[in-house]
Amino acid sequence: MFPERIETDRLCLERISHDSVGVFELHELYADGDDAEELFEYWDSSPHETVKETSDYLDEAERLWDEGEGAKYVIRPKDGEDGAGLVAGTTGLYPHWERRFANLGILLERRFWGRGYAGERADAVLSVAFDRLELDLVVAAHVDGNEKSRRAIEKYVERYGGRYEGLLRNWVALPDTVADGHRYTISREEYLEATEN
Repeated sequence: MFPERIETDRLCLERISHDSVGVFELHELYADGDDAEELFEYWDSSPHETVKETSDYLDEAERLWDEGEGAKYVIRPKDGEDGAGLVAGTTGLYPHWERRFANLGILLERRFWGRGYAGERADAVLSVAFDRLELDLVVAAHVDGNEKSRRAIEKYVERYGGRYEGLLRNWVALPDTVADGHRYTISREEYLEATEN
């Protein structure tokens, strides 16, 4: 149902599984390292303290895939990009089949921020959601205060004629608090109109 691999001009997105990415390689991204506080500040989970946690994350990604509940991908820059072949981050597409929409998610290592990768990844994943899965709506959201995510989301939502839906109070359970969230949507009709022009 979901593509195993998605390529853009600068990125390769590969399905997250024990076969596609090494547990130690992925653990470097998710581990409690020097950049962890900033990387996970607005994330709904904590850094992985052990390699076992990362292995469990891989197990969960495989389960979601097998049951059609979600597609998680590792993001790698292509040849010619600084850091080519390294794990730059992860992204996901999580359909809610009964309501005909999907949520997007992304986590990028700090050294890859500011390159436009979030928008390029969104272009590819939106194509999967609308062209392949024929869903009606895609939702992107960020925790209140996460200005980097806000700017990235607003760029691609505007590009596809989507809209800001509003502030959802006490929406995201973070490790130490419950945060407000900002929700944006792109409809199938908006996406098709933007891509046909």
